[in-house]
This record gives sequence, structure tokens and C-alpha cells, in this order.
Amino acid sequence: MLMGVAALLGNIGCHSEKETKETTTRFLVTAPLKRDTSIIREYVCQVRAISHIELRAQERGYLQNIYVDEGQFVKKGQLLFRIMPRLYEAELQKSQAEAKVADIEYQNTKALADRNVVSPNELAMTKAKYDKARAEVALAQAHLGFTEIRAPFDGIIDRFHVRQGSLVDEGDLLTYLSDNSKMWVYFNVPEAEYLDYKMTSRKDSAFKVDLLMANHQVFAHSGIVETIEADFNNETGNIAFRATFPNPEGLLRHSETGNIEMQVPYRNALIIPQKATFEILDKKYVYVVDKDKRVHAREITIAAAMPDLFVVKTGLAENDHILLEGIRKVKENDKINYEYQQPAKVISDLKVYVE
Repeated sequence: MLMGVAALLGNIGCHSEKETKETTTRFLVTAPLKRDTSIIREYVCQVRAISHIELRAQERGYLQNIYVDEGQFVKKGQLLFRIMPRLYEAELQKSQAEAKVADIEYQNTKALADRNVVSPNELAMTKAKYDKARAEVALAQAHLGFTEIRAPFDGIIDRFHVRQGSLVDEGDLLTYLSDNSKMWVYFNVPEAEYLDYKMTSRKDSAFKVDLLMANHQVFAHSGIVETIEADFNNETGNIAFRATFPNPEGLLRHSETGNIEMQVPYRNALIIPQKATFEILDKKYVYVVDKDKRVHAREITIAAAMPDLFVVKTGLAENDHILLEGIRKVKENDKINYEYQQPAKVISDLKVYVE
């Protein structure tokens, strides 16, 4: 009998302790915030000059003069290199002399043809010889002109691959020339994110992006996505985007690297704090509180992540109540006492404010 009374008293004590725990422990509960927002996605990128070309020798000879220096800004038409022109000058003089002889022969034959001394066919043959001699002069002038290498556009000279006095062959690389007034920045976008971009952007609107440079500073000028390649890469599932950036200060150079920051809009997004979630086997869950104040784990999928926040794709509705704090203190079907806090207030207290 004594043992039964002791057990009864102990059982009453346990229930009293549990009831006390339920009444004293209050949890914080909130709901998803539904609103328009945007996230920043980053993509590794490569910076390219809008024009970046090779300057090569068009004739064989000794490099007689170099008129510029490495890294120098040059103007269109500016003389950069000269290959020793003596041989080509001599060829031009020779062709000019032959053309003069052919001209004299043609004029004499024409005078005879006018008096019917020679046949029209002979006059035509003389005229053809004269035309050929003139073509030889034009060709010699072109070869002589090729001994001068001039800038085809305004740009910056790269390092030299030859030095003054070098013997260069036709086609030898002399240097590179870059037009850095504008820069093309290429980055690869996964298929799903490409679809998001195409479905949310308007055809008549320019989609702006920012460039995070290698020093972790954002480039002062925004770029505009102007081109998307036609095909996806079958191996990576990505497609290449190209954004054009103005470069008035000349800060960006060809072959730089960095990260593109693309702002992606989400309409009527459901936003929850990251701390309201937990993971089981790489899947994300939240505790949903029902009308009887009992908690139930529910799997959710994430559309996008921001610092301190998740955009929920599936698994939650706007009016669901979710456990915000004390996730490790409860288990499935526990009954809790809680305090409800408005989602806008919860999110405003986090580090990041969603616009």
C-alpha cells in the first residue's frame, strides 16, 4: 500500500513538472512574408576588350623602327612599326620604269593605229601590256605600304614579341592592340536560371548587371546584358551571356577576371528566416504549428538564398505558422505555448532588409 501511494505521488509530481514546463517555456512563432523581392546571383566571368587583335608583319625584312612603347595608348592611323623598305622601294621604282616604257609603247602604237599603220589587235596587245605594268606599280606600292604597320583603331599596345633590328617573316606576331573603351564580359548561366531570367525580363528593358572585381570592389559602372549565345553547353548545362560595360577611366583590361552580380526579381515570394529551418539528409524542413499548438515537421524546397533569408519554392503557404526559435527543444507532435511575431518585424530585425 505504501509503495502504491508513493508511485501515485510520484506520478502526480511528474505531471505537475511537465505542466509547469509547458506553461513557463514560450516559443517564438512567425509566418512567411509574402512580397516582391530580388536576390543577387554571382557568376564567375572573363573580361574581354571590345576589340583585341594581333598586329603581324605583312612583309619579310628587318624591323627598322619601333615608334611606340608597350602599354602606350595610340590613335587610329598612328605609325607603330616600320620594316626596312629599301627592297620594296627598289621594286616600286623598277615597276614604275617598266610602266613608263609600256606607256610610251602604247602611245606610239596608238598613233600608228590612228593612221591605220598597225592593226587594232596590235593596239589592244600594247594596251594590255601597259595595263599590266600599271598593275605591277600598284602591287609594288602595296608591298611598300605594308612595311609600315599602323594602328587600325584607338587602343593600347600590348608587350612586344620582337625587338628593333629583328628579322621578321611575313605573318610574324609583333604585338596586340586592345580597344578598352568598352568591355565585353562573358559569364555562364545554368539552364534553370536562364529560364528565370527570360521569364522575368521584358524584351524592351535593358537588364543591368554589376561587376565585382578581383579586389572585391564593385566596378563603378553597370553593364547591360546584350547577347546570349544560341546553344547550351551539353557538358555543363550552361549558356554564355555577354554584358557590355563602359570603361571611360580605362580601369578594366583585357583578360581580367571577376564576378558578375545579377539581380534576379521574385514576384510574390514567400520569405522566411534561415534560422527557422533545419536539415535532415540534405533536405530542409520547418516546424509548422497547427491550430492545437502542436508542431509538425514539414519539408520545404528553396528557390533562392540570401544572407539570413530563404525564398521558399514549395512546402509553405502564406498563413502557415512556423517555429522561429527553439527548434532543437521540440520534437514531432509536441504541444507548445508560443508568442506570435509579425513576419515583417522578424525580418526587419535580421541583418538584411528585403526591399
